[in-house]
Amino acid sequence: MAVEEIQRAGELIASSQFAVALTGAGVSTESGLPDFRSQDGLWRQYDPSEVATLSAFYTDPHRFYAFYRHRLALLREARPNPAHYALARLEDLGKLHVVITQNVDGLHQQAGSRRVLEVHGNLREAKCTGCGRIFPISVLDPFLERAEIPTCDSCGSALKPNVVLFEEMLPEEVFEEAEASCRRCDLLLVVGSSLQVTPVAYLPHVALRHGARLILVNTEETPVDRFADVVLRGRAGVILPRLVEEVEKRLA
Repeated sequence: MAVEEIQRAGELIASSQFAVALTGAGVSTESGLPDFRSQDGLWRQYDPSEVATLSAFYTDPHRFYAFYRHRLALLREARPNPAHYALARLEDLGKLHVVITQNVDGLHQQAGSRRVLEVHGNLREAKCTGCGRIFPISVLDPFLERAEIPTCDSCGSALKPNVVLFEEMLPEEVFEEAEASCRRCDLLLVVGSSLQVTPVAYLPHVALRHGARLILVNTEETPVDRFADVVLRGRAGVILPRLVEEVEKRLA
């Protein structure tokens, strides 16, 4: 990664009027949370059809919740890393207006980002599959400790983490706002996303069609690298703080 590339990316961010970030699992791996598709990802250990689909939730909820009990245990130990704090700093500087995230861990908010669109839901909450009530995720704990399926105390229906499973639609209003942000932005900063999961993978194309510049930060190649103004190959927690330094120099 050349110094010139960092400087070019910093210049693009500093001169932007409405920058948006799109983040994926690669931002949170440095907080100790595994991604899904890498060599060490969760889908190397688990079959997603058995633990991450709506069908799996209904047909084998004990296996489903064994997986989510593991995820929730990891999340309790996770803390924001320098990449999360760097994005929050860009917002403080007035250079980042929205963070669209595929992550469900809430670490952007913990780091101080205020405008976060969680297009795949979150693991702060549980939702009743019957009456739709929302609970704090901690409501699941006593059930899981007894190896029971969590149920709603109002209607008795099963509770599920308030995340988007395979076979479920994304939250409509949130995704519409994400699309609107990409249509409006003059710069899209994509960090730690493989851009393989639709419909989120289409968002960079939405931004490009409306004239936005594109910066990619990722450890591996993505399908939209060839369209980017700058590609920064490496860890988000190393690259983003350097980008912030470049932006701060130009705003001083």
